[in-house]
Amino acid sequence: QVHVVESGGGLVQAGGSLRLSCAASVRTRDLYAMGWFRQAPGKEREFEAGISWYDGSTYYADSVKGRLTISRDYAKNTVTLQMNSLKPEDTAVYYCAAAPRSSYSVYDPRAYRYWGQGTQVTVSS
Repeated sequence: QVHVVESGGGLVQAGGSLRLSCAASVRTRDLYAMGWFRQAPGKEREFEAGISWYDGSTYYADSVKGRLTISRDYAKNTVTLQMNSLKPEDTAVYYCAAAPRSSYSVYDPRAYRYWGQGTQVTVSS
């Protein structure tokens, strides 16, 4: 059974930074990508950032480019999401997800089979 575990959420003031981490208990050779999504109250889950496990290419939602950075530790099957210049509208539950080989793009939640429980990020104004 595959486990995906996030850590690092919390409360931060607007303009501050947080770093989220995620570990996936899946074989490296089975990974296609890992990604971060977020879901705010009353809204759908939306893609924030993703990283290809093949070559480390990174992908970002337009709304977070320049503020979020995703990186990976290939040997440990972990990803980190560095979030800077946080805004109150970034408040949401952030989910990490792992995708095995898939025909869907990194941006598409359907590519991801394994999901973490989520970690709350709250940005105060």
